Amino acid sequence: MRFLFFSILALFAGLAFAQEAGGVEPAMSSGYLLRLVLGLAAIVLLIFVLGRFASRFNVAQGASNGALRIIAGLPTGARDRIVLLQVGEEQILLGLTPGRIEKLHTLSAPVEHGEEKVVAGSFARKLRMALETEKSS
Repeated sequence: MRFLFFSILALFAGLAFAQEAGGVEPAMSSGYLLRLVLGLAAIVLLIFVLGRFASRFNVAQGASNGALRIIAGLPTGARDRIVLLQVGEEQILLGLTPGRIEKLHTLSAPVEHGEEKVVAGSFARKLRMALETEKSS
């Protein structure tokens, strides 16, 4: 934060000295600053879009060898989760906390799951119903 403050202070001090030096137009005109700000905004937007793409399509998980797969997850608290993990043909229910991973149960019959199957809360269910009614009309 201090570095940013001193950088901006040095920039404005340099502009003030340039204007006093003989009426020469400063190197940073308003058009240049506008292009600079728009370019930085485009880069920040690109970072957010790429982050959204990576989280949406689970890019980090796709790099695994496919032996382990998370089938479903359910948050039970602020930092606690219950996760259904598939290891080969076996499905294991795990409890995850910040300091511990605990095996809760090994399922004897695998849980059927589809790619479109989502455990939905009330808001997600209402949104899906609203979108379906909008498509049908």
